[in-house]
Amino acid sequence: MLKAALGCVNGSSLCAVVLATSGGRCYEDRRRRKRRRYCGVDGFGEQLAMPGFLRAVLLTVVLVTTGFAPRAAFAITTDDLYQSRTIVTGQGEVNRRIGFRACLDRVLVRVSGDQRLLEKPEMAAMRDKAGDFVDAFRYHDRLEGIPIHDEQGTHDRPHDLTCLYKPTTVDKLLAQLGSKPWLGERPTLAVFLTVEQGGRHFALSTEEERGKAMRESFANATDPLLMHVVFPKAEQLADLGEKELRNDDMARLDLLAKQAGGAQALAGSIVWSDKELGWIADWRLADHGKTYRWQVRGVSFDEAFRVAIGGAAQILSGNGQP
Repeated sequence: MLKAALGCVNGSSLCAVVLATSGGRCYEDRRRRKRRRYCGVDGFGEQLAMPGFLRAVLLTVVLVTTGFAPRAAFAITTDDLYQSRTIVTGQGEVNRRIGFRACLDRVLVRVSGDQRLLEKPEMAAMRDKAGDFVDAFRYHDRLEGIPIHDEQGTHDRPHDLTCLYKPTTVDKLLAQLGSKPWLGERPTLAVFLTVEQGGRHFALSTEEERGKAMRESFANATDPLLMHVVFPKAEQLADLGEKELRNDDMARLDLLAKQAGGAQALAGSIVWSDKELGWIADWRLADHGKTYRWQVRGVSFDEAFRVAIGGAAQILSGNGQP
């Protein structure tokens, strides 16, 4: 039987403590205010009143011991892997069924890494029964803390719908689709990206102010697939011009990726096109001695980065060309 639980507010931080249990398991989802990462902690060491060098040393120790230093790969827990989330309007049954279909698509790709599954003809029948595969679900009001002030607010408040699945259920569905789970650690990708929009050209580094929104967007694109990205510092890009970043050997970029705290490089370029009414994005990633390339045209940079992460996941999970 499905069990639903509503989100709550605990002090000044967002939380969604799941009040449901299933098969003897309790689920807990504690979220950061901005990124909505699980079990996140903000603001370590920002106000340490001590000399800069000592403060930096102690901050590094804190980050390492608490797991917030850059890591080349992240272990995936079963509970994290076998769940997915979408946005629905209200908590009514009609929109819940729509949400179940979206969550099914997302969990199958999340677990397998294979973007192609959604195009398979077998998916139509699975989507029709999407609710049958959900073990438990919960809602979180995206306007939590904002008072209901009109009739529309009563019925149409947006909610995060999180669906939880038993691994055996999802694994069986993947087998029916000719796929399998992508288990184990997922590598952190160091992003080497050049941006061109009219007369504006830059390489995306950790310090580049013009790329702040893009860095945030890239990080957001990783969440559905439990991936992680880091960005190189400007000094690490000093010897690489735009031409080199677009065409350089991936082996060299993979070495630079390790200096940036990643496991390997994801290289790309995005160029604004008035004709396409959007960005043209080209991506490269090397795996087992082969360099893969893929492209998307006429999209927002949010979508360009989702395509980048989705393609990388497909390659790294062993599912081939994006």
